Amino acid sequence: MSDDPKDARDTTPMAPPEARAKAAQPCTPAPPGPGLLRRVARRIWWLVDGSRRLVLNLLFLLVVGAVLFAWMHSGTPPLNDKTVLVLNLRGPLVDQRAGDPRDRAIKQMQGAPDAQVQLRDVVRALDAAATDPAIASVLLVLDDFAGAGLPNLREVTQALQRFRQASGGKKVVAWGSNYSQRQYYLAAHADEVLLHPMGMVLLEGYGSLRNYYRDALDRLGVQANVIRVGKFKNAGEPFFANAPSPATLEADAALFGSLWRSYTRGVEAARKLPEGSIDQGIAQVAERLQQADGSTAQLALQSKLVDGLKTRDELRAMMLARGAMDPQSKTFRQITLDGYLSRLDTPARHGPAVAVVVAEGGISDGDAPPGAVGGRSTAELVRQAREDEQVRAIVLRVRSPGGSAFGSELVRRELELTRKAGKPVVVSMGDVAASGGYWISLAADEMIADPATITGSIGVFAMLPTADGLMAKLPVHASGVATAWLANAYDPRKPMDPRFAALVQTGVNRIYTDFTTLAAQARRSTPQKIDEVAQGRVWTGEQALERGLVDRLGGLRDALDSAAQRAKLEPGWRVVYMEREPGRLARLLGMLGSQAAQWALPWLQAARQDALATTLMGTPAWTDMADDLAWMTMARHQRRPFAAVVHCLCTPP
Repeated sequence: MSDDPKDARDTTPMAPPEARAKAAQPCTPAPPGPGLLRRVARRIWWLVDGSRRLVLNLLFLLVVGAVLFAWMHSGTPPLNDKTVLVLNLRGPLVDQRAGDPRDRAIKQMQGAPDAQVQLRDVVRALDAAATDPAIASVLLVLDDFAGAGLPNLREVTQALQRFRQASGGKKVVAWGSNYSQRQYYLAAHADEVLLHPMGMVLLEGYGSLRNYYRDALDRLGVQANVIRVGKFKNAGEPFFANAPSPATLEADAALFGSLWRSYTRGVEAARKLPEGSIDQGIAQVAERLQQADGSTAQLALQSKLVDGLKTRDELRAMMLARGAMDPQSKTFRQITLDGYLSRLDTPARHGPAVAVVVAEGGISDGDAPPGAVGGRSTAELVRQAREDEQVRAIVLRVRSPGGSAFGSELVRRELELTRKAGKPVVVSMGDVAASGGYWISLAADEMIADPATITGSIGVFAMLPTADGLMAKLPVHASGVATAWLANAYDPRKPMDPRFAALVQTGVNRIYTDFTTLAAQARRSTPQKIDEVAQGRVWTGEQALERGLVDRLGGLRDALDSAAQRAKLEPGWRVVYMEREPGRLARLLGMLGSQAAQWALPWLQAARQDALATTLMGTPAWTDMADDLAWMTMARHQRRPFAAVVHCLCTPP
């Protein structure tokens, strides 16, 4: 080691520059800590925040516990014998429940009755009850039943007939305070029809009154500007006329006459009445009522429309005498439709299946909720069924008066692709399958209609309302510039430009040509022959069969059997309904069942509360007017300057 001072090395580690810089700065005292008030505030906030989290966690655990407890206790004991299946039908009979599934789930939790009766539920319950030894009979209570068209009513009456035939002596009893025409069609197919002593059976025939707005619109200075193809395409007629045209009167008379004959034949056969007795009773109602001392109930009894007159308590006593006492409810042993459905086995989820796609309600272009047909959303359901390997065939259940031509074509095209993929497609027509509802049916291997289905209406119309006269009366003036005549060609504030009207007429004519061409291809006919029975005219299913517009008459069950046969399915095939996936709340309730849902209701309500809207009921005339005038605003809110509509604006009587 060298003694030279130059060789000495400082072995102390060198501090980084930042540390040396800090060390060079003068030393300052540490900042004072938070004050007393700040420390107290922090502590209080910590307690508040912790309490909040604790309460939320406890609430969450309570909800989970309530759900688990409800699920564990949701099992139901077996039914005792001599139980009566009570079908207290409330609301209209539909193929698919309309509205938001979440709102319906909340109503179910609250115990509120569903304002709609789903056809498949009634049929399933009756078919299961036919072979259930615990079910002794069926009681129909129809006071709150809003009914349906004859095709859907006939689906239920056929299920009632199967119940009576397969059950070996089980009876169906119907009771009502009063019977409307629709209610009575169902009641007439029971073994025993009972009526309240102050009630009545109202059979009045079929007919309709329509509002006509020509004079009113003229007074306002509004023109509807309806452009149509087909002399019977009268959907826009109320807006440019003051009375029905001769063509409308001809078509309506033929339609209502055929439907009424179908109704009376069904009732007279079920009640074993002579042919023509209902029409004769209506013609002689005044003198017959006098003979019955003004008692409408006695008139119904004397006319053999009912078998007996009983109050509700007398009905209860009769059912007790025929059945057994339920000691808990102190009345006859019974179970509701929903209660019975909850006991039935869950349908199998695997194996070959026939898929049912429901097309119910008006047709729009895009997505639509249940109870309506969205061109995009319904086409998507068809596509899902086509791509499902377990689905071997599709039944399209149509209950639609039509709507958007574009939306109709979206659905028809997907069904056409399904047939090209090798899967049969069968159409089952319900109460109405007209105009756009007929359009979407044209891609089927087989079209099956009920004798009373309202179908056809092969026609197109567009409506371009203008209010330049109203603007002049206010007075308000609209003016501006445009780079081309089309920019302001149609504006409700200006008179209709004849060039634009001609443009729309050309487009409507083309859609009618497309419609008749598709119909001709589907029916193995020619556009000329289709045009002879088209022109926007509506037909019953029976009339449509005579004119080659459908293949045969039948119901949904016939369509399912046909689809399975075409797909060569072995016995035991499933029926699956293609519908949108329900939300989390609806799925939860489905897992729990109705009884468990009622157990969990208080806790689920604490976690989420929703207000349910109520529907205001107006007079029929006002309701019709509101529906009619809604068409006047349709063009104003479309993204396109006009819309071609394939809609019959018809409803089953």
